[in-house]
Amino acid sequence: METRVGRSGPGVRVLIVEDEQHTRARLSDIIAAADGFALLDAVGTLAAARQAMARALPDVVLLDLGLPDGSGVDLIHHLRLHRLPCEVLVISVMGDERSVLGAIEAGAGGYLLKDSSDQEVIAAIEQLREGGAPLSPAIAVHLMRRLQAPRQVAPSEVAVQLSDREIELLKFIAKGLSYEEVGRAMGLRYNTVASYAKELYRKLQVHSRSEAVFEATQLGLVPGGRL
Repeated sequence: METRVGRSGPGVRVLIVEDEQHTRARLSDIIAAADGFALLDAVGTLAAARQAMARALPDVVLLDLGLPDGSGVDLIHHLRLHRLPCEVLVISVMGDERSVLGAIEAGAGGYLLKDSSDQEVIAAIEQLREGGAPLSPAIAVHLMRRLQAPRQVAPSEVAVQLSDREIELLKFIAKGLSYEEVGRAMGLRYNTVASYAKELYRKLQVHSRSEAVFEATQLGLVPGGRL
């Protein structure tokens, strides 16, 4: 289903642009359930987003970057070019430095990773509307590290440290699969997958799924995936 239309009553009007159906439905439910918010539309392509904005201009756009007909950054450029008075909160699995800085330089007001909680999504929108610049903690921490000091470990060194199984697990994590789903895909028990993940996090020097995906994409070990 391409579009899920909500009521356009009073409140912060939100347009969701996300091609993955499950994530689009989850974000739609978050907005629909929150007091003071109105879901204008939820679409899966850039073309559909432009059509939705022609019908009703939102206050905030929740925007994925990896869309079937182009990058979400193109929509940010479109908004700025036409000086449309709506704010953009990127919500994406792509947490590498290039994606983050590209979106922010284009004009995004904030950047969340897709594993953010329901409460974090609403809080980020509220912060954005109050003039803040919400960032997922993992992104903020890693950007600070990039600014403060050069990377000490070469990507090739990290890649050598990871086993084939760990890299395979990392790719599944980047796609947003749960440990149970990873276990079925790899033919492993849940506890085995959890052990692999623990060792993987240790080698990457991270503490969460979002940090692992960020670090992996930054090092070029996996492409930007989905959560």
